[in-house]
Amino acid sequence: MLAQRALDLEDEVCEIDRILKHLVTETAPELCAVVGVGTDVASALLVAAGDNPERLKGESTFAHLCGASPIDASSGKNARHRLNRGGDRSANSALWHIVLTRMVCDPRTQHYIERRMKEGRTKKEAIRCLKRYVAREVYGQLPRRQFALDSP
Repeated sequence: MLAQRALDLEDEVCEIDRILKHLVTETAPELCAVVGVGTDVASALLVAAGDNPERLKGESTFAHLCGASPIDASSGKNARHRLNRGGDRSANSALWHIVLTRMVCDPRTQHYIERRMKEGRTKKEAIRCLKRYVAREVYGQLPRRQFALDSP
């Protein structure tokens, strides 16, 4: 009985994933076309952007919302930045997934990482910079109309 329940739940998850994929593709087809963005990532970014797109004044506010805006972490003669820890963690995770996917399959991203590391940055710092670039690109692909149909 337990095994049958597990199989039934697996079928239910597949059906819900199919419905979610249709809804996300219908809501934001441009976002789904971005390299590295799948259904889960797109849905997390749409949820982060929320029901009120007017509050996102520009790509910098979206990056801040996602926790991908640079914050000064300089000390003494060392000038460096770190990621904002105060943003939406699921949106930040979605950006991280995009960056990791691109690091594996996108030659431009691989070249960028190599170039940044030759400049003396760590891989972590290069990923931080990439997350900001990805947030900028994703912001341009977000739908500008209301995200939800039941909004007043």
